[in-house]
Amino acid sequence: MITVHHLNASRSQRVLWLLEELGVPYEVKRYERDPKTMLAPKSLRDVHPLGKSPVITDGDKTIAETGAIVDYLIGAYGAGRLIPPAGTPERMRYDYWLHYAEGSAMPPLVMKLVFAHIPDSPQMPFFIKPVARMITKAVTQSYIDPQIKTHIALWDAELEKSAFFAGEDLTGADIMMSFPIEAAATRGTLTPKLTTYLATIHARPAYKAALERGGPYELLS
Repeated sequence: MITVHHLNASRSQRVLWLLEELGVPYEVKRYERDPKTMLAPKSLRDVHPLGKSPVITDGDKTIAETGAIVDYLIGAYGAGRLIPPAGTPERMRYDYWLHYAEGSAMPPLVMKLVFAHIPDSPQMPFFIKPVARMITKAVTQSYIDPQIKTHIALWDAELEKSAFFAGEDLTGADIMMSFPIEAAATRGTLTPKLTTYLATIHARPAYKAALERGGPYELLS
């Protein structure tokens, strides 16, 4: 039995969705973030040394990193589903977006989240906060926001080609890309096409079932 070590409001929601799409039985072991720090509990380090989520265990195997988990689950349980055939243009698109989601898309979104919280950190002396606000605002406006805008334009252009990121059918690439797109949506920066795309995946029965198992989450709030 696959166990998903599931942290609330985290990337592990994608793993639940994938398992529901595959129809693979699994169990969920829940971990809750510290309400003050929003960090994962130390107990996750008993599963993986980094103490991060998502992590799955499948028999004697422990797999971390969302992309690696998606690769493993589709390879072990997909029977050809949710992945285009090897050697096709769709497979090349699949490989790109599968790795791009965490490698390129998420860093500026995480930077925006971190920079937004720096000036209001309770550990920061009050007399430093005005300077911190000026610096974070300048970096956000001159670098982070333009980067995010560029990425969103790339997503929008890709979905001009087909209904999903690797063709006309949902694949693991879409499951990976759901997180950065949902993160961008919380900032109110999506195009109409991306908003429609999100509505399409949110309407999938497997997505809804994953939310029931994992619980609703406010992404990167």
